[in-house]
Amino acid sequence: MVFPSINLVSDARNGVGESPFWDAASNSLFWVDIPARRVHRWRPDGGIATWQADEMIGCIAPAASGGLVAGMESGIFKLQLGDDGSMSAQRLAQVAHADRPMRFNDGRCDRQGRFWAGTMHLDMGLARVAGAVYRLDARGLQQQLDGFIVPNGMAWSPDGRTLYLSDSHPTVQTIWAFDYDTTDGAISNRRLFVDMRQHPGRPDGAAVDADGCYWICGNDAGMVHRFTPQGRLDRSVPLPVKKPAMCAFGGPDMGTLFVTSIRPGDASVEAEQPLAGGVFSFDPGVKGLPEHPFAS
Repeated sequence: MVFPSINLVSDARNGVGESPFWDAASNSLFWVDIPARRVHRWRPDGGIATWQADEMIGCIAPAASGGLVAGMESGIFKLQLGDDGSMSAQRLAQVAHADRPMRFNDGRCDRQGRFWAGTMHLDMGLARVAGAVYRLDARGLQQQLDGFIVPNGMAWSPDGRTLYLSDSHPTVQTIWAFDYDTTDGAISNRRLFVDMRQHPGRPDGAAVDADGCYWICGNDAGMVHRFTPQGRLDRSVPLPVKKPAMCAFGGPDMGTLFVTSIRPGDASVEAEQPLAGGVFSFDPGVKGLPEHPFAS
């Protein structure tokens, strides 16, 4: 099997690089480093900008009115990023977590501009079933699902009528599919999509391509997997790091897959995977779909 060439976009050394998305208007890739409380922006000319937040940021998405919508620790915020490196944060909704301490984790907008995001306990090792999934739209913030440890892998089919969602905790490692009502954002018919215990790696962040196939990072296995809409493993792409975290399509023609990663804190990382925490890209041989902005 011939694998695509892997390019190093940024040797970012992120503690937890997450939530990448491509902004076509600025020809930029945005992502976050969760424990560092930072938003990063990379441009193909090599320019990188960074903004510092007051809380950890689990996920971001573009906002139709400008700036970003972000799932953080205490709720969901609207972020404005200044050209001078400043950041202003306006809380759109406060969340009543089921436990403490918790934060938002994976999230993105559906194809109608509703923002969806899940929450998790900060100590993943405790395996607290305290995580929930929320939807923010004109009706406010509403909990849609509970009973998760680490909700992850959120993505929609090209027609928006199927929602994919996973729990990446080692004791779960499952991806589900739901029927999705594009009119009101209601979900139904939860069903098994992929049992990731049958494949290398835990299911982390994901993206859907224009063919409707689901790409998901195999955390701990150093791979990105592509599954067909029927849940069949189509291909696996190895990466030079063990813990890829989330992938996103981008580039001028949406024909590049970007992958963020996690840099473990142990002493062996420099010798075994010196590029851990970096951002990578490769040509997946298929185009992706643009992220829909939050309809703020």
